[in-house]
Amino acid sequence: MTTTPVWSVDPRTGKQREQVAVEATSQEVDEAVRSAHAARGALADATARAAFLRAAAALLDGAAAHVIEAADAETALGPGRLTGELARTTGQLRAFADAVDEGAYLDIRIDRADPSLSPPRPELRRYKVPLGVVAVYAASNFPLAFSVPGGDTASALAAGCPVVVKAHPDHPATSELCASLLRRAAVESGLPADVVSVVHGFDAGLALIRHPLVAAAGFTGSIRGGRALFDAAAARPVPIPFHGELGSLNPVVVTPAAAAERAEEIGGGLAGSVTLGVGQFCVKPGLVLVPEGADGDRLTGALTKALGETEPGVLLDHRMRENFIAGVRERAALSGVDAPVTPGSGGEHTVGAGYLTVPARLLTQDAEGTELTEGGSYEVLLEECFGPITVVVRYADQREAAAVLGLLPGNLSATLQLSAAETEGAPGPAAELIEQVTGLAGRIVVNGWPTGVAVAPAQHHGGPYPAATSHSTSVGGTAIERWLRPVAYQSVPDALLPVELREANPLGLPRRVTGG
Repeated sequence: MTTTPVWSVDPRTGKQREQVAVEATSQEVDEAVRSAHAARGALADATARAAFLRAAAALLDGAAAHVIEAADAETALGPGRLTGELARTTGQLRAFADAVDEGAYLDIRIDRADPSLSPPRPELRRYKVPLGVVAVYAASNFPLAFSVPGGDTASALAAGCPVVVKAHPDHPATSELCASLLRRAAVESGLPADVVSVVHGFDAGLALIRHPLVAAAGFTGSIRGGRALFDAAAARPVPIPFHGELGSLNPVVVTPAAAAERAEEIGGGLAGSVTLGVGQFCVKPGLVLVPEGADGDRLTGALTKALGETEPGVLLDHRMRENFIAGVRERAALSGVDAPVTPGSGGEHTVGAGYLTVPARLLTQDAEGTELTEGGSYEVLLEECFGPITVVVRYADQREAAAVLGLLPGNLSATLQLSAAETEGAPGPAAELIEQVTGLAGRIVVNGWPTGVAVAPAQHHGGPYPAATSHSTSVGGTAIERWLRPVAYQSVPDALLPVELREANPLGLPRRVTGG
């Protein structure tokens, strides 16, 4: 049998580091899914689940130096960024353990029987049950928080669903290390190790989404890859939920009053957001609407200066680097598009100290008289370009700004930079902008930047298609809802009810009761 090796690659040099694994065969994917399916019963114990999630967080924290070293070697994201990402990852695991203990995610509702109603109401008791085995497709840009030990895995396990992760090829060694820690935590908590497992390989990813025992999937990545998996999930004999985060432009609108009030501050803040993580955040602002005139010129000048002073950075892999360079060239070649940022001395594809890097870039375009129309040749300016680049579109008035926003598909975020007076909430253009971008995005930011997605109960990380393939969030406490389905029990004797729904409430779970 022919096996395909899985190599860990240094993105700084493009050289292979070590062989980590081999790509999984369809038989091995089948074995992983069946083993996960067999572990469902053990995960039904909420106390063990919560203990497992906390144990996983503790083991990851205990191995922090090793985990960060492995992730940096494969992603070039740097120890500082990865230290923060690990803290976010272990914080998610502990937060979902707390959610399991609390039990509110079960959404227990009890309607007492009432024969006096018309029609009469029977006794109804409703809660949510886990879907089954969840397939998680790891992200390239977050080797921890959106990969093997990340939010999809943590929320699925918290819901009581075993997980099979399709590791991302950009960080296979990190994936194997994290998987070993999670599996160890499971055993230490009295659960089978196979509540979490990892497979490698493109074909393995396809076999996973098609496996009849996989009940749902979570994905973070490109529109092309996500859409292929989404279509495969829908084409199964029994379609399954596919919660995909596929891509986002994350527009920013700067009002004339905001530009007049703090042009330089906005320009500098925008540069920091665009280049954070070398522009490889899913909520990087990729399109900025800036007013015409002297204030807009000052803002664009500050942005240009800040981007020009930003050190070139290493992208996650050679494919992303090549796509970034080609994307910048395609956009910059359009008539009327300016590229005011002068790259560093090494040019677009710097080779310095043995490292392969790219500089930050900026493109500018006027809204009036362009081909920024649906299906026009300039539509590429309204598409995500992964990496440290943003497009500034200069607009003459709110009508032009609204017209450009009207061309955009769904986004994860939309940001408004408003003046102090505009934030007072009086009816006017600012309120109209809020209303328009609410139809475009899952998170609206005012006088801040979209990068830095807080893990919090009220967070929503999703949006209209193609930002996401469902209306759920992949960040925050309600991410657990993706892996559950409601079941109602009508006139079922108390002794036959699931323990969570019994009248005595022996687990002390929160519940909403209607009727006496």
